[in-house]
Amino acid sequence: MLRSWLADFVGLVFPRLCPACREPLARGEAHLCTNCRAELPYTDFHRLPPEANPLGRRFWGKLPVRHALSYLRFVRQGRVQRLLHGLKYGGQRDVGTALGRLYGAELAAAGLAADFDLIVPVPLHPRKLAKRGFNQAEVFAEGLAAGLALPWAPALRRTAHTATQTKKNRAERWDNVATVFEAADAASVAGRRVLLVDDVLTTGATLEACGAALLAAGALEISIATIACA
Repeated sequence: MLRSWLADFVGLVFPRLCPACREPLARGEAHLCTNCRAELPYTDFHRLPPEANPLGRRFWGKLPVRHALSYLRFVRQGRVQRLLHGLKYGGQRDVGTALGRLYGAELAAAGLAADFDLIVPVPLHPRKLAKRGFNQAEVFAEGLAAGLALPWAPALRRTAHTATQTKKNRAERWDNVATVFEAADAASVAGRRVLLVDDVLTTGATLEACGAALLAAGALEISIATIACA
């Protein structure tokens, strides 16, 4: 009883806020408020056959991708942008894990868990990792792994520090990352169907470069999943 009263008091003085809408979370709400859970712009791409998925078309002729999946649609100045900003720059790593669990459970319910053997996050360069404290793609991978009941592994590494991709066009993004990824342990991906994950898909250049590195290391098949797509 005392613990409950103290929790209520702390919540009144220092309310936990929903990272998407910045409104206080009610008792029983974790990470996202009920309203945002209902109204976030979900893509539902996992409900489409691969040939009808508009996200998959971005990789046609560039990278052989079985499933191209993204949980949310990115809208500037919207809830998804606030979620991602809190994850990447606000230290809210639990948001990435929570979104991964939710999406992983949806993909599992759709029967997609059987299409993957291993989840691999896009890596950060050690310099950026030290500055941020964690890899946002990695915490998303952790959540996906829990939701899908599959293993995940940091099986890629970034061999060079590159400039930010922000404000670059597609060709510039590709030039920026084309040769900076390699398998950290080829044996861990050889012969396996890999679900490659990142936070946001914009042009797809980073995911293409990572997917090519995984295929070069012997991965049997590549699928892609992100928190959001622009």
